[in-house]
Amino acid sequence: MSEKTKRARRSFSAEFKRDAVDLVVKQGYSFKAAADAVGVAAKSLRDWHSKLAPEPEPCGDDASTAALQDEIKHLRKRLQRAEMEREILKKATAYFARESQ
Repeated sequence: MSEKTKRARRSFSAEFKRDAVDLVVKQGYSFKAAADAVGVAAKSLRDWHSKLAPEPEPCGDDASTAALQDEIKHLRKRLQRAEMEREILKKATAYFARESQ
């Protein structure tokens, strides 16, 4: 890209990001609709959502099957991410142990 076509990198306040995430969490907007409404990329909004959205409440004993399935799906995704992060840390530890010798 030439210098003329480069865009200046925009930065957003924490309050703006929280408000954008609230459109998805509290107002029920889709990521695309919320991103279009606030003028950001859907990818940016998804990243903000993963960092800023509150954790869903755990299901109670009287929860519906659909709610339980949603919670299981969410927990499996969190487990998969935690396992992946653990593997990365193991590899990094081994790498730095070799480098220090």
